[in-house]
Amino acid sequence: MNAMMRRVVIGTTAVSMALAVAACGKAGDNKSSSGEKTTSGGGNKTIGLLLPDSVTARYEKFDKPFFEQKVKELCSDCTVEYANAAGDAAKQAQQVSSMITKGVKVIVISAQDSAAIKSSIQTAVNKGIKVVAYDRLAQGPVSAYVSFDNVKVGQLQGEALLTALGPKATPKSKIVMINGDDADPNAGQFKAGAHKALDGKVDIAYEQSGLWKDTVAAQKVSAAITQLGAKNIAGVYSANDGMAGGIANTLKGAGISGIPLTGQDAELAGIQRIVAGTQSSTVYKAFKPEADAAAQLAVNLLDGKSIDSLATTTLTSGSGDKVPSQLLVPVSVTKANIKDTVVKDGLYTVAEICTPEFAAACKSAGLS
Repeated sequence: MNAMMRRVVIGTTAVSMALAVAACGKAGDNKSSSGEKTTSGGGNKTIGLLLPDSVTARYEKFDKPFFEQKVKELCSDCTVEYANAAGDAAKQAQQVSSMITKGVKVIVISAQDSAAIKSSIQTAVNKGIKVVAYDRLAQGPVSAYVSFDNVKVGQLQGEALLTALGPKATPKSKIVMINGDDADPNAGQFKAGAHKALDGKVDIAYEQSGLWKDTVAAQKVSAAITQLGAKNIAGVYSANDGMAGGIANTLKGAGISGIPLTGQDAELAGIQRIVAGTQSSTVYKAFKPEADAAAQLAVNLLDGKSIDSLATTTLTSGSGDKVPSQLLVPVSVTKANIKDTVVKDGLYTVAEICTPEFAAACKSAGLS
């Protein structure tokens, strides 16, 4: 064999080896949250799930497992890549970049900061990735949005506060209002709904953002007590149960008891406070239907199927994008209907709610 022929044979062999290695995909393998390998091309059927924080109990305990379960039910060969931003918008942006690198086909994201994530979503869409906004309407060219009617959530909170006030619900009754984080578009919708119910019926004498943090909410309520006087506060609007926990402790420390305190998310601690009488209401947004809806949207988008029958409403995001949306119905929860809502749906058992600390209160509430 002459030198020219040897070079041709060696070159052909090298190309063949390179193609064989590429076909095996060793260099590009990634691992999902379940430890399964994924690749960035061909028949890859990977969906990314990005949730905003681990402080709010619902995300890790309910949303993530419900979503993963439904995806597997709808698409047995699909893989879910999961990441939690831990309350850090910059971290979530990095997680989007990581999902792009891993070759996911659809990203389902509950934005930590709906405006800050816009450029990351645009980058993902430019790469051919479909994006579903989950629970919070992120800015940018998202393909679909699934959540609850958030204005209705705020309205239910306000109405529950008025009901709990009873005859004390007068235009002179001073209410402290602790809203969510302005970076979360839902917070503005909850606030708008609450004002719709409360304005003109009570005096919102102090209103601040609690940033979805129990510590911040506690500080704001402490400032309200100093400003208004403990005896002059008729009730407190808290946009969610997490903040309500910090508020309840602050009220107790100030010797304030027996006044209405709202919440949202039907967290176990919130339900227990309702049983004990230190919180008057919460709003139950059934996590499974929301997670299931997001999974169905994601799988349809991955398979190139229409979502018209699922996302039957259109909302406009903060960036002006028209987004096909699926909105679910929230439910107000008080002591009177705990058994018929969160217990009936299997969110919590009576045993989980009625720990020894709450046994007597549960008995009085008919939960024993």
